[in-house]
Amino acid sequence: MLDFKGISVHYGHQDVLSDVTFRVNKGDRVGVVGPNGSGKSTLFKIVLGEMSTDKGELVVESNPRIGWTRQNPEPDSPGETLLEYSVRGIPGLSDMEAEMAELETDLSDPSKMGRYGELQSRFEHLGGYDIETRVKIALGGLGFTVEEFSKPFAEFSGGWRMRAELSRVLASRPDLLLLDEPSNYLDVPAVEWLQKFLKAYDGTLMLISHDRYLLRTLTSIIVEVDAGTATRYEGDLDYYLTEREVRYEHLKAAKENQDHHREQLQRFVDRFRAQATKAAQAQSRQKIIDRIDEERIVLPKRYTQSGRLRLAEPPPSGIEMFRAENLGFSYDGVSNVFSGLDFQITRGDKVALIGYNGLGKTTLMRIIAGTRRPTEGRAILGHNVVPGYLSQEFAETIPPDVTVYRNAKNAWDAHGGGPEKVFRNQLGAFGFDENDVEKPAGVLSGGEKIRLAFLRLFLSAPNFLLLDEPTTHLDLDGRRLLQDALQKYKGTLLLVSHDIDFVRATATSILEITRDGLRQYPGGYDYYCEKRPASEAAGGRPASGNASPDQGQLSKKELRQMRAAERAKVAPMVKELKRRVETAERKIDELQKSLDEASAELFNPRPSTDFAAVNTKVRTLQFEIERYTADWEDAATKLEELKLPH
Repeated sequence: MLDFKGISVHYGHQDVLSDVTFRVNKGDRVGVVGPNGSGKSTLFKIVLGEMSTDKGELVVESNPRIGWTRQNPEPDSPGETLLEYSVRGIPGLSDMEAEMAELETDLSDPSKMGRYGELQSRFEHLGGYDIETRVKIALGGLGFTVEEFSKPFAEFSGGWRMRAELSRVLASRPDLLLLDEPSNYLDVPAVEWLQKFLKAYDGTLMLISHDRYLLRTLTSIIVEVDAGTATRYEGDLDYYLTEREVRYEHLKAAKENQDHHREQLQRFVDRFRAQATKAAQAQSRQKIIDRIDEERIVLPKRYTQSGRLRLAEPPPSGIEMFRAENLGFSYDGVSNVFSGLDFQITRGDKVALIGYNGLGKTTLMRIIAGTRRPTEGRAILGHNVVPGYLSQEFAETIPPDVTVYRNAKNAWDAHGGGPEKVFRNQLGAFGFDENDVEKPAGVLSGGEKIRLAFLRLFLSAPNFLLLDEPTTHLDLDGRRLLQDALQKYKGTLLLVSHDIDFVRATATSILEITRDGLRQYPGGYDYYCEKRPASEAAGGRPASGNASPDQGQLSKKELRQMRAAERAKVAPMVKELKRRVETAERKIDELQKSLDEASAELFNPRPSTDFAAVNTKVRTLQFEIERYTADWEDAATKLEELKLPH
């Protein structure tokens, strides 16, 4: 479907991509990974025709219909509703529908009738008759309520606009789906819904993501973009994580050999270039050096720029870290973000705060951190509790126009300070050298900002960490470093994150915020999934919010369309399962006949019968019959489970 052939892209003197060659076949599910700024999004821009290459070419086969999310979605008109915007996900569909409506006024003309039939066939093929139902399902799954469908699109914030853009693309059922960090604007329930939706998608998927949960469950091929190159790994995320270490060790050894060889050649050139008797040999070696420099082995950025994350030993505190008593907050004094919250966090707890966006997770974190005051109830910090707050908006805690050095030094001085040499050593320990310390914090990459934020936390030595979406700006390796640091941390932790694997690995209890209040789960994320209500475990919203359009509010036509959409979604799976059932039944019949013949030969042997060979054949046939029977049972059971109401 997509054939990248020797593609190179340069920005000024920087090689973003260099001789990139790999293929994406029809039906592939590809995870695109790599450090931030390595060129992953550049690949998508080339596919979409938004960027040209300096060298090489991209061959696109079969003219696929491509779906992708735009970064700054805008409505067609100020009054365009959320639903109207989202339905416009298939280019030309509305024009086709308008032409069909015009033709319907007079179908007596055979040419008009033919044109109408042609349009109707294309409209149906593109899913035009059930596009609105699919959009409503996608909008609900991504967190919108039914009441919001008629709200003007322009009134939604940037994050909710991106959700609408995502629902629009998903509902359009493209042949090739390009998703660039789709979980960045989602909460945990929406990520779970997205995972289930994409699991059933039967087109070709290319997913740029640092979210290990999505990569692990949705992709079977990994393309790593790093150091200007793209490497295709013929396996899933776990295979890639193992195989890349093996490849790195080989690459590192090859680089060491190359560097050693170059060093030897350079010593010879430096020593003998001025001697007439050795000048020709020195010149010959210089040519070899030039060739080596052109083919210089470059180690991946993830190993050369990873830095470190550490957390200081937490100072002692009382058993109770925080207590909320009838806690509530309102911005306008009229409507509450939340109210009546009662809960407690004790020393050593590692709690994940989970809930839909807009229910007040960030506001609650700010109240606990002391940067906001509740409008009702009490927020009580325990004895000797030192909170360390990391906001998802870095500007809240890290002034962007202040240098790395001064940002860190302010935290150091505020908590007692110490010798300058010790402070400089801490800067170096977190990966900041003399070239970095005078940079304004605003120009740092996402990974550098998170390291600076944790350096400030390290210097202030808190015993109660409050982390709001700490993984948003981190790549796979940055998330692993942070995860390892938090697992080793001996203090108390409260975090908000949409990264399900990260939550699963770090949290030992779950605090779920809903429109009805708080629910506490004393186990980790898997325990939470097991114990929460069945409707939510299946991907729905709490009773007070609608994850999908309430069927009581839908017309009979919409119900028929919704059921048709459900049948269409599982149709490929049903087809494959029926094929497996039929194949297994045919093979079992064939094998049983062969087994009967072999058994008959054992009971009525001929003089030439080879008993050992026939016995082996019987055992083989029995094994094959058992294997196909097991496959038949598996396929038939799944087929029964997929039966939908008509």
